[in-house]
Amino acid sequence: MIQRSVLGLICCFMFGITFGQEANTNNNPIFEGWYADPEGAVFDDTYWVYPTFSDDYDKQLHFDAFSSKDLVHWEKHKRILDTTKIKWLRQALWAPSIVKKGKKYFLFFGANDIQRPGRKSYDPDNDINHFGGIGVAVADTPGGPFEDYLGKPLISDFYNNAQPIDQFVFKDTDGTYYFFYGGWSHCNLGKLNAEFTGFIPWEDGNPFKEITPEGYVEGPFMFLRNGIYYFMWSEGRWTNGSYKVAYAMADKATGPYKRIGAILESKEGDIATGAGHHSVINKPGTDEWILVYHRRPIPNEDRDHRVTCMDIMEFNEDGTIKPVKMTFEGVRANPLKERK
Repeated sequence: MIQRSVLGLICCFMFGITFGQEANTNNNPIFEGWYADPEGAVFDDTYWVYPTFSDDYDKQLHFDAFSSKDLVHWEKHKRILDTTKIKWLRQALWAPSIVKKGKKYFLFFGANDIQRPGRKSYDPDNDINHFGGIGVAVADTPGGPFEDYLGKPLISDFYNNAQPIDQFVFKDTDGTYYFFYGGWSHCNLGKLNAEFTGFIPWEDGNPFKEITPEGYVEGPFMFLRNGIYYFMWSEGRWTNGSYKVAYAMADKATGPYKRIGAILESKEGDIATGAGHHSVINKPGTDEWILVYHRRPIPNEDRDHRVTCMDIMEFNEDGTIKPVKMTFEGVRANPLKERK
């Protein structure tokens, strides 16, 4: 009994959690386990979070999803997508991004960590990184199960030197579905076609145009507030404490975007390091905003030991974003109104 109590205290210290979450205010991380790159969403009267299963690449072979009615109590939906459903996927699926279109839910993801530009076919006798890119799966419900939508990557080539990873889909007020993506410090923007099978070319005939702001590394995200488009991304190295979130503002989704500054970053004395690859949840019908992100608990010596957290995000009178403070407390219960 004593050993179990001691073990419990150690877990609470390392992960910032307690066993009686409902009886206290320590809600970060929001659920147990190593998870990163979370995308938050609201579907009907339920909050959802879609993270990467944070482990070595050869073990990173599935997605779990989490749902909550109040942001505090989370239900785990196991293996909503895995490599058995994606025949062209051999390893490392990560950074899911979801959007609802009509009655279908489309889940976009990075796969196989493609490294070599120009290789379009998978060679089983050589490096599995020869083939990969951004894929898309589809389901009838936000909890899946999801099935491969195209039978191949949506994007497998390198455009403007951007690695095809870390995608985000943004539906604009005119119904356009903008597609932000890119690693290796390059960010591309495209427009999905009506079927989500490809892209509508820009005026110059190219499917993508580069919109990379200063400092951009990966993890693009966008939201709209009071007529202002907020473009956000991650900077630094994802493997250490330099990882952070920065942003820009514009009057249209296509930019241009000029870096304003970082709003989430590790500082001396913080409770965690390497906070980044985030998303944002807005409670419908309110001006309440929540930053969903991953961070590395202290102490931590494993590259893939990351946890998913939430903290309040607030704005200044001029629309700029206030720095977000990492906490163990996280966010309080905030149920959604049931939609009729």
